[in-house]
Amino acid sequence: MKQDIPPRRVVLRGALAVGCSLLMPVALFGCDSKKGTQSGGSAPAGSPATSANPGPANSAPASSPATSANPSVPAATKKAPQSAVQYQPQPKGEQNCAGCLHFIAESNTCKLVEGQISPEGWCSLWAKKA
Repeated sequence: MKQDIPPRRVVLRGALAVGCSLLMPVALFGCDSKKGTQSGGSAPAGSPATSANPGPANSAPASSPATSANPSVPAATKKAPQSAVQYQPQPKGEQNCAGCLHFIAESNTCKLVEGQISPEGWCSLWAKKA
């Protein structure tokens, strides 16, 4: 008649194990769904170019594993539109493009965002300069 109720610690350990196992694929492969569609969309575009020019065909497969291993490479080749990263021409608190790791001051552009970027602007990809 008396039920065995597992101790709280056992329940929390089980919940932690389940949660970690669900998040493991995200940690290993990333969580940006746009990355998968971009690489899938760029593969067909690269296929005709590589078949038309045999020289880059040999070098393209060598760079493909490097781009899949390094997630920053595809982002550098195709920039995000300003609207997709919530770009605004004014700073957000202490954060502004001039203090961002991705901002290129010489040309007022960004490594990750399309178009002209104000040094006083801000977007959701902001990362503090080292």
